[in-house]
Amino acid sequence: MDWAQLWEIASEPDNVPIVALLFLVPFYTFYAFRQAFANDRLIGQLEANPAMAKTHHRKVQPWKPGWDREIHVWPFLLRMEFLAAIIVTLILMIWSITLNAPLEEPSNPTLTMNPAKAPWYFLGLQEMLVYFDPWMAGVVLPTLILVGLMAIPYLDANPLGNGYYTFKQRKFAIMAFVFGFLVLWLSMVIIGTFIRGPGWMWFWPGQTWDHNRLIFEANRDLPDIFHITSAPGKGIFGAIVVGLYTILMATFFHKLFTLTPFNRRIYKRMSLIQYVTLQLFLIIMMTLPVKILIRQLFRIKYVWITPWFNI
Repeated sequence: MDWAQLWEIASEPDNVPIVALLFLVPFYTFYAFRQAFANDRLIGQLEANPAMAKTHHRKVQPWKPGWDREIHVWPFLLRMEFLAAIIVTLILMIWSITLNAPLEEPSNPTLTMNPAKAPWYFLGLQEMLVYFDPWMAGVVLPTLILVGLMAIPYLDANPLGNGYYTFKQRKFAIMAFVFGFLVLWLSMVIIGTFIRGPGWMWFWPGQTWDHNRLIFEANRDLPDIFHITSAPGKGIFGAIVVGLYTILMATFFHKLFTLTPFNRRIYKRMSLIQYVTLQLFLIIMMTLPVKILIRQLFRIKYVWITPWFNI
């Protein structure tokens, strides 16, 4: 096991944000959930005690009439923002002085880097190229991510949980974010940084990055397993499989929407367009872990093969 090489990779200036991310993201996730659970306990107390609810705000401090109009942006909020800006500026100054910029020699067309990696914030997209067509991983899915983020305010029909941390009143939204961002996206960045080595081959942490290593992994398409060789047959078979997957995922999420009385109330607030759009984004999001599993476990490259695209 070559732990010295792992330290060399982790200490590269371009990978310092990833190392910091490994510690900062769990800490702030824990901090946010701790505050959310504390607020949920307070909400439970207020719901069980109407007399207490009349004299308390969402926080522990006593509530006063017109309190929300008495809290001014200046000096309270701006003072905290100014201090935060000074602290961040100092951190960036120290960072820029102690770490060299991740610049390398001019590119040489006769000498290609191995592994050739994108900046850390694009490594998730580069890892997705292993599982999808380039146009899917580089164009379609990133576009859907951006469109989905912009659509969130128009799809969220839950009026609760605005302006304060809560888990009880925002379970579905929080779990969808945790799975989509923390589990999927950040894990793809970490895999691309620390696990993908020369030839974009898989090296576990501590394994030596051997540039002469050769692997023989026969990837095959799903129609080939069923001995479907004609192009029209592959297209029809793949369309059926993708259609069945869509129906199963839509049924699963519908059951999830109506699992509890609270979820059912939120579901009833949604229009048909909101519901269908949310289902579409969730189904597309789930294609990434499904595709990773069938690729790693069964060596299946594509499920739906057409002359125009492959999925």
